[in-house]
Amino acid sequence: MDEFMQAAIDEAKAGLAEGGIPIGSVLVHEGKIIGRGHNRRVQTGSPTLHGEMDALENAGRQPARVYQNSVIYTTLSPCSMCSGAILLYGIPKVVIGENQSFMGEEALLRSRGVELEMVDSETCKQMMNDFMAKKPQLWNEDIGE
Repeated sequence: MDEFMQAAIDEAKAGLAEGGIPIGSVLVHEGKIIGRGHNRRVQTGSPTLHGEMDALENAGRQPARVYQNSVIYTTLSPCSMCSGAILLYGIPKVVIGENQSFMGEEALLRSRGVELEMVDSETCKQMMNDFMAKKPQLWNEDIGE
């Protein structure tokens, strides 16, 4: 497994261990992780702190050229909000752990020229399927249902 996807999975596991939703993400620039995060909506009471948003937040303020030369790794297909942030900052590539338990805005990202790479990770699928079965109300809240 790619070291960056493994880092995103590690973030997802950390979120789950904290009582949150197991979605993790890392932002990689020039082969180095500059931001890592996981879904912390439950832990912080935030309506917006998804995994990708947390990774971006933890990367701190960056010049546009940094985002435009970065790759974001996420364990789950990015939702509308996270896809919007990817588009806003011009991140050109998203590596996705899985999209079977949830299909985010992949069509939108592709239509705007973002390259998507699907890992189709069994670890990511199992983590999400287990979580969704155990905590369906929390999962539905996370995706706005």
